[in-house]
Amino acid sequence: MIHHINRRHFLRGAGALVALPGLESLGYETKSFSRNKKSATPPKRMIFLGFGWGVTNETWYPDLKDTGVDYTLPQGLAPLAKYKKDFTLIQGCSHQYSNEAHWGSTFWLTGANRYAVAGQSFSNTISADQVAAAAFGQETRFTSMQLCSPEKKADGHGMGLSLSWDQRGKPMAGIDSPIKLYHKLFSADDMPLEQRQIVLKEKRSVMDTIFNDAKRLRNGLSKTDSEKLDEYFQGIRDIENRISKDEQWLTVPKQKAPLGAPDKRLKGKDEIKAMYDLIVAALQTDTTRVMTYRQPVKSLLQSIGVKVAPHDMSHYTPGDRMAASQKRDLAQSELLAGLIAKLKATKEADGSSLYDHVSLAYGSNIRSIHHLNNCPTIIAGGGSKLAMGQHLALPKDTPLCNVWLSMLKGSGVKVDRHGDSTGIIKELQV
Repeated sequence: MIHHINRRHFLRGAGALVALPGLESLGYETKSFSRNKKSATPPKRMIFLGFGWGVTNETWYPDLKDTGVDYTLPQGLAPLAKYKKDFTLIQGCSHQYSNEAHWGSTFWLTGANRYAVAGQSFSNTISADQVAAAAFGQETRFTSMQLCSPEKKADGHGMGLSLSWDQRGKPMAGIDSPIKLYHKLFSADDMPLEQRQIVLKEKRSVMDTIFNDAKRLRNGLSKTDSEKLDEYFQGIRDIENRISKDEQWLTVPKQKAPLGAPDKRLKGKDEIKAMYDLIVAALQTDTTRVMTYRQPVKSLLQSIGVKVAPHDMSHYTPGDRMAASQKRDLAQSELLAGLIAKLKATKEADGSSLYDHVSLAYGSNIRSIHHLNNCPTIIAGGGSKLAMGQHLALPKDTPLCNVWLSMLKGSGVKVDRHGDSTGIIKELQV
């Protein structure tokens, strides 16, 4: 039997047939999209936590010769001592194409070559979290969630940007406060159902008009303009996918919040802790399975009584700046220890812990000052079935994307490479 297929299922844009996820009309068995049901087998989840300005080189890293499971935990990671067996610290990783420290976390999860597209001074590719989201996000209300800091740079840039980049290499906006995240996750929509249905219908109508108008421009375009139009079509498809997702969950009530709403005035250390608590709550309720968080540094420093600016701190020398950097390291390690503790304490339906099914990456694109080699890298969780509790000193300039690839493949994502990866890290295999 041949089912009728319309543009909602296949979009013919730029001469290509683009399929949406498997639908009943194509003979696929429709899944329940979680619909608040608990699976007998807990699903895989993934968390990426990134921070700027690096770490204190002298007191955050273990000695390169002190490897394996019996390594001495360095001063900067002292708050993690109780969970030493639950994470692995990796040295030696960097991105092949990174050459500009001021680009911040732009390529941290992508490993992309900024100059890969001829004639363009900047290009990027999909981030590791979005590769995971394509595999894990079809059954949850939110395919993935991006969190970020409300802080912005002196030039005004950075506000609202997350660590994530979509399949077109375009930046993804983030939620920049715990209270906004709480309402996104757990607060009921104020708008009546019928009105929300009308809004989605109007969005569909607008997208139809835009799509048809764009198609009429197809003939007679130059190669460059055709490529731009292809990108435009992909943007339309992305929006339609989001509308479809909204429609799927339109009548499904949000999960009951397992914690109270955070204070609106939280800043710095308290703000990060609240975000961590909400990350656990989001995964616990299966509202999403993939999350990234670009953490604040400036407000963290202020909240722990440090008056040195983040940039000055990263260019530390022995004295106040180095002391500030070390104090920051301890505060961040304490927060990470709290997150690991909460993941381990949160139980799944089968009695296992949430930690057992989460893959967590923690680190920065920069070591210190302007050094882009030996990126601070910690991985934790049992979701990727990687070896925990060790210190690995890998060969210099091992692609950081080898870590991301190892996490993705270990979690069951069918991917052969990511960014500038050259393969999985064998030392992480159990």
